[in-house]
Amino acid sequence: MPFLTGLHRPPAAAYDHPGMSAVSRLALGLTAAAAVAVALPAYLKIVRPRQLRWGATDEEVAREMPGDRIVADPTFNATRAITIDAAPGEVWPWIVQMGIGRAGWYSYDWIDNLGRPSARTILPDFQLPRPGDLVPISPNGKHGFYVKSLEFQRSLLWWDGKGNTTWSWSLYPRVGGATRLVTRIRMRYNWRSPRILLFLAVDVGDIVMIRKCLQGIKERAEAVSRNRRDFIHLAEDVITEAFFNA
Repeated sequence: MPFLTGLHRPPAAAYDHPGMSAVSRLALGLTAAAAVAVALPAYLKIVRPRQLRWGATDEEVAREMPGDRIVADPTFNATRAITIDAAPGEVWPWIVQMGIGRAGWYSYDWIDNLGRPSARTILPDFQLPRPGDLVPISPNGKHGFYVKSLEFQRSLLWWDGKGNTTWSWSLYPRVGGATRLVTRIRMRYNWRSPRILLFLAVDVGDIVMIRKCLQGIKERAEAVSRNRRDFIHLAEDVITEAFFNA
């Protein structure tokens, strides 16, 4: 849920064409209003309930996660999940190093990482998070979430420092060495805040970014895990061949 740093508003002239009459502008406005009137109920009743639990099972949605009691009555409560063919210890490093000026978000970099490519390697400088550490999400790197709590290779909780937003990550080992990665964002909207339009933009667009983020973590962790397994198999073959040919 980082800031949409790559988006900017078109100039006012784009909305006020000199050849457009008052009647045409009125018709355009009414058409837009009608479109919103149709799309909004569809989003709230059909799209929103599904996107708020993308990839998650009923059990994962109902399960309590770190931070749930901080934002007790959230306006936005999203639980998303993905299965990764890698052990929790191979997934964890990619999560703890996220942030602008760090590894990025493994999402659409032109939107949330100032156009810089997200890391494809483990960054040692960010592997030991501690409570109180800043996870930057703003372009200047001065604003973001703070590490609230963590359990090594099991869970990581970020929050806004005020109790209005939490972002939790939990890793659950699966049979066969895989990991179920579950993330939950809980946010209470302040309808009187001038940033309410940003909150609403996040409500609609967050799924696009977090889905890509989870897939980016999966891709990177699985690649490292696959390389590790290939190396182990190669080493075993070499040792076996050396033993029988001795």
